[in-house]
Amino acid sequence: MAPTTRDTQRAELHKTIWRIANDLRGSVDGWDFKSYVLGTLFYRFISENLTAYINDQERAAGHRDFDYSKLTDAEAEFGRKETVAEKGFYILPSELFVNVRKRAAKDENLNMTLERVFANIEGSAAGTESEDDLKGLFDDLDVNSQKLGPTVAKRNEKLLKLLDAIGDLNLGDFADNSIDAFGDAYEYLMAMYASSAGKSGGEYYTPQEVSELLARITVVGKTEVNKVYDPACGSGSLLLKFAKVLGKENVRQGFYGQEINLTTYNLARINMFLHDVNFEKFNLAHGDVLIDPQHWDDEPFEAIVSNPPYSINWEGDANATLINDPRFAPAGVLAPKSKADLAFTMHMLSWLAVNGTAAIVEFPGVLYRGGAEQKIRKYLLDNNYLDAVIQLPPDLFFGTTIATCVIVLKKSKKDNSVLFIDASAEFTRVGNKNQLTPPHQKKVLAAYVARADAPHFARLVPHQVIADNGYNIAVTSYVEQEDTSVAIHIQSLNAEIARIVGRQSALRAEIDAIVADLEGAA
Repeated sequence: MAPTTRDTQRAELHKTIWRIANDLRGSVDGWDFKSYVLGTLFYRFISENLTAYINDQERAAGHRDFDYSKLTDAEAEFGRKETVAEKGFYILPSELFVNVRKRAAKDENLNMTLERVFANIEGSAAGTESEDDLKGLFDDLDVNSQKLGPTVAKRNEKLLKLLDAIGDLNLGDFADNSIDAFGDAYEYLMAMYASSAGKSGGEYYTPQEVSELLARITVVGKTEVNKVYDPACGSGSLLLKFAKVLGKENVRQGFYGQEINLTTYNLARINMFLHDVNFEKFNLAHGDVLIDPQHWDDEPFEAIVSNPPYSINWEGDANATLINDPRFAPAGVLAPKSKADLAFTMHMLSWLAVNGTAAIVEFPGVLYRGGAEQKIRKYLLDNNYLDAVIQLPPDLFFGTTIATCVIVLKKSKKDNSVLFIDASAEFTRVGNKNQLTPPHQKKVLAAYVARADAPHFARLVPHQVIADNGYNIAVTSYVEQEDTSVAIHIQSLNAEIARIVGRQSALRAEIDAIVADLEGAA
């Protein structure tokens, strides 16, 4: 199928972003430099977003040639309060990306200018409902960092190149509804940096095709949900898949998440804005969700998706209060201190709505290890919360080649069985990674919806069978792999070997005779 104009534009955009990232990086580590590229992209986005919003308002009121970017700062002050209430922030005309960029080449104090602009944007939300959503968003875009250069002049040179490069990106016109170009640019940058950063970057990024599969699993049979949640949200890409799958307006009360890494938490908030999710439609928190969860007043959630960190350390039974925590207490045991995987799982189950679904990427060891983890699996199965287990292909994720799996939780199942799906062969090799392409996603989703046996791919297993198997929920324990070996008829093989040996003997006799004749002639 020939590529569409949209595909061509996207490919060109990605090529340009790749060039920018490599040309500008210099001495700054790629995973660190993403904060500069993404932060500048965010600055351009909110400048154009605000300008388009105000222009639309004024032109609708009859001022057909109105252009907010050409007002003086004094003239622009009249609309500050109302605009902040609606958009969550305000930027004076002189501090818009387009105008700062115009002056940048002649601004000897460009770093100070940008520092002031960023402080003013964050400050515009002070004392309002959007304050927490804007606070600290530019902290990782350190315009005075030695990493950018040893002198102010060198740093400003790099900042100027950054402004020009991001400013030259063809991201469309807001009036053309091409807003998704900003979100697409963000996702491409995150994937690019995660790929080059190895484990340090990959742990904060879930590939888009995996994110989409998880989101679709949690909304099977639904056209809208109350709110979506990810307790280890990373850069927010998993949450934002619901905007694509359902549409932002069909996530009625918004997007919720928590992230322990401060830089990644800032990126997640930036990602929300870049996907045009307004401040009142998302609620992201910073902190350790296992010890200090931030959304007690907002649970339960109808759709939960997550790719939590694999087998990390946590307090576990070293903290005497945790066994009484309502999230963990029902299982009667805590996840091991060196393996927090099922602590995340229990947290999500606790906050899952009665009519909800949770889809969680898990490290494979949680499916079969003994001890406390076996007891937690027993709790999940005996209470009929485990809906499905899906084995994913290896080498899907950045930073690890391990074949992970997905467990699906429900609180209102219609049967007492668990569906096991072996999707380990559902991938296409693209570059140096495997990808779960759309046809592969559809096959897995169709099997999940059908909830029926399919030879060598899916099996619906009664609770008692799993209990008799020691509560082992590894997919390979229940879905028989197809035998791809070739059957050989032993008698035919022996006859063929005998024929070959006989032929070899005859040839050797002929060769010996020829050699003897030659020797006699000599």
